[in-house]
Amino acid sequence: MRVAARVGVAGVGPDLATRAECLDQALTAGRDRLDPKAAAYARAVIDRTGERLRLGPHFTIVALVGATGSGKSTLFNALAGMDLAETGVRRPTTGRAMACVWGEDHAEALLDWLEVPRRHRTRRETILDADRESELRGLILLDMPDHDSTQVAHRLEVDRLVELVDLLVWVVDPQKYADEALHHGYLKRLHNHDGVMVVVLNQIDKLAPIEAETCKRDLRRLLDSDGLESVRLLVTSAATGLGVEDLRRLLAEVVDVQGAVAARAAADMDRAARRLMQSVADTEPDPSDLTGADELVGALAQAAGVPVVLDAVSADYRRQADQALGWPFLRWWGRLRPDPLRRLQLDSGVEGELREIARARMPEVSQAQRSRVELSVRQVVSGVTDVLPQPWADSVREVATRPDADLSQALDQAVASVDLELTEPTWWSAVRWSQLALAALAVVGFGWLALLGLLAFLSVDVGTPSVGAVPVPHLLLGVGLVGGLLLTLVAHRVAVAGATRRRMAVASQLRDAVQDAAWSHVIAPVAEVLNDHRTAREALQRSV
Repeated sequence: MRVAARVGVAGVGPDLATRAECLDQALTAGRDRLDPKAAAYARAVIDRTGERLRLGPHFTIVALVGATGSGKSTLFNALAGMDLAETGVRRPTTGRAMACVWGEDHAEALLDWLEVPRRHRTRRETILDADRESELRGLILLDMPDHDSTQVAHRLEVDRLVELVDLLVWVVDPQKYADEALHHGYLKRLHNHDGVMVVVLNQIDKLAPIEAETCKRDLRRLLDSDGLESVRLLVTSAATGLGVEDLRRLLAEVVDVQGAVAARAAADMDRAARRLMQSVADTEPDPSDLTGADELVGALAQAAGVPVVLDAVSADYRRQADQALGWPFLRWWGRLRPDPLRRLQLDSGVEGELREIARARMPEVSQAQRSRVELSVRQVVSGVTDVLPQPWADSVREVATRPDADLSQALDQAVASVDLELTEPTWWSAVRWSQLALAALAVVGFGWLALLGLLAFLSVDVGTPSVGAVPVPHLLLGVGLVGGLLLTLVAHRVAVAGATRRRMAVASQLRDAVQDAAWSHVIAPVAEVLNDHRTAREALQRSV
């Protein structure tokens, strides 16, 4: 069942449903990384609030809580207008609460939830005083056991009901109003519940007016130091009736507004959220910009042999450029020599050749490289764990991957995924045809000169055309040879620059591939923890 469905009740608490949903979202995201006690309290608050609203949001549960001898039961009888609770030495030793219910609506289910024994339940409103008591219709007033009782069961019953009631009326007397058990055991712990608490200084008739005013001021000071600056403070005397009507009117206002239920639930959720907030940091690192991530990618690239692959790519580019752009006579001469890579190239293609060359030149991952990767992983982890609470930091350490076989395989696959096959630049074709044309000129010029030499040997006189003072055969041969050599030098320079650009392009692709491997095996698990932390933190911030 969704939390909103458990908490949302018609007319009460649409905001409570939202806050409960946020608390549940924080608990789901935080899981065992939240303080166990705070998480258990938050779950109890969600369940308790939903059950309370389901059973009867139109009832207001008010509990009179006090120490032994504070006059709490006498005040209970005065408010009820009946002698319901035994007082003084005749007070029963039972550790169960007594309830007085105003109204004709059935409150049995709610009283069963409170575990008030049936013999301790009284329906107050009667025909005789219906007009006077109607202003309290919808009130369930509880007389609680003494919170300082020597009986452990009594104190446990008080602790249980304090978590369930809608409005707490703390009844203190001039002798015990500064009791440590009250202030440190209850009031300070409920400092954010001041909107659903009232403090009543009872038995004021036992003090002189000046003493009463001094006592009231001192109690106010103690409440302020407990963090209860806005809690309401009344002065009563159940024995004489002083202030009882003021307390009765206050209860009537609370019942009429019917806001105590929602106010108590809101206070409980606020307390639960603030306790859970101690388990999260104020912020968390951005997963896309973790400290040391760049160093990690560099270390993984080294371990994956990326520099060796890049050297092979550069060398292959220059080799192919020399074959495509070099002087044709030198290329043809080079082809006469055996090429140990030709069979490999025919078998696996150019890209397969490159990978075989790189693999052949790539040494095993050294211990220094492994250490660098481990150091980089620790740097990424420490950059995260330094700003997170211990359970979250431990979770980050658990999910961060060490340089194991899975990571090595992922790096190999990342490098293999990059296309290393070279697409021949268009300008290579222009240079190649130009080289062939210049080679043809040189061949024509050389052949012409050879023919002229043969004719001269045969004493055959043949005229030779000239361009200025230079014979055409010499010109053709010179232009072909010199032009081809010059074009080869220029093309070589351009090819070196092209190899550099090719290296940079492949380096970028390889780095992206290694970065993806680093993300999936190291950063992504850490990012998942950080996303859970952000979800929990933001949900808690929305719930207060």
